[in-house]
Amino acid sequence: MANVIVAFSKAENGRNIKNILVKNGYHVAAVCTSGAQVLAVSGELEDGIVISGSRFEDMVAEELCEDLPPEFAFILLAGPKGVPGGVPDRAILLGSPLKVYDLVSTMEMAAREQERQRRKRRSRPRVRTEAEKKLISEAKRFLMEENYMTEEEAHQYIQRCSMDNGCSLTKTARKLIEMKRVSAKEAI
Repeated sequence: MANVIVAFSKAENGRNIKNILVKNGYHVAAVCTSGAQVLAVSGELEDGIVISGSRFEDMVAEELCEDLPPEFAFILLAGPKGVPGGVPDRAILLGSPLKVYDLVSTMEMAAREQERQRRKRRSRPRVRTEAEKKLISEAKRFLMEENYMTEEEAHQYIQRCSMDNGCSLTKTARKLIEMKRVSAKEAI
């Protein structure tokens, strides 16, 4: 389920939109009255959808949209006067007066896109840091010295243990190194 941030300069408008969304099964993480609040809340979330009015005391919608992390969808509700600063490229524009059906169907579309993007991000291979690579190499060296394995066999062993225990390669390597240290202390 997508995290939703509702942002309007008038708190009452934000509460009304929140109530509509909650009644339709959406999780509203926060109702904000300034762009800075939206940015603070979005920094704490992995991704989500921002439903916003066109202006706040501290910024306009275009600035807010530019400053949001790319993992956030942006739905802009605009009145008949238009949008000061223009409509951001990645924004989904909903006109006013707002119809509940339009809001809910737009939310469904944005939530489906969010889920698609989340799956896409998760399917990408994770890049390991140098410290993690060093840890895995040390664990492989330990296995190669103690168990007379080739580097490939040691790597496959760490992978197999990792899958069997349901933890990352790095955690498995760390456990092997801890075991090496414990056994070295016991030998003394």
